[in-house]
Amino acid sequence: MLIHKGALIVSCQARADNPLHGPIFMSAMARAVNAGGAAGFRANGAEDVAAIRAISTHPIIGIDKIWDDRFPVYITPHFASAARIAQAGADIVGVDATRRPRDGDDVDRLIGRIRHELHREVFADVSSVAEGLFAHAAGATYVATTLAGYTAETAAQMSSGPDLDLLSALVAAIDGPVVAEGRFDTPDLVAEAFRRGAHAVVVGTAITNPLEITRKFALAAAPWAEDPRPDAS
Repeated sequence: MLIHKGALIVSCQARADNPLHGPIFMSAMARAVNAGGAAGFRANGAEDVAAIRAISTHPIIGIDKIWDDRFPVYITPHFASAARIAQAGADIVGVDATRRPRDGDDVDRLIGRIRHELHREVFADVSSVAEGLFAHAAGATYVATTLAGYTAETAAQMSSGPDLDLLSALVAAIDGPVVAEGRFDTPDLVAEAFRRGAHAVVVGTAITNPLEITRKFALAAAPWAEDPRPDAS
């Protein structure tokens, strides 16, 4: 098992509109969180995965986000994207394991191909217990709450923090490692996830996205802010 029990996994990702986008910055981020105690990483795209692999032997959950207006699934949607991530050095390939339409193999076949053709573990991002059970039966090594709140059926959950109830239900239903991911933005929530039986916890924005972190603080400061323009009235 590549991810040890009690591990903090840090998601080192930055979209193209973020000043930290790119493998140089993500490898530096990985160095920083590694020094802080991270036991592994989640990274998007072959370049970022390869850059992080070059500086650490910790487990990497690699994903390949491909947006296509025709399909709701964009996290490693097909085998070619999984193969790129594996070749770049990911130990574990993360996939959207919902049953939604995708460009490529059905999710159970995709999981099987990653396991048997790429010889990589599979990290299944799900939004429900049924999806978790299906992914586990198909051969996923890890089942994670990553997509709770990010599908049409679970969108109502988005504003109320991490889906701890889903985490508890998956732990009860699945005989295998369940990972907590998605809006775990405080140490207390991470601790609660472990109390509920999480094998590991993935934290992203709260650690690695200074743009979004700063926006939260700036919003709190806004009511007291003066307009710095000299001609402001």
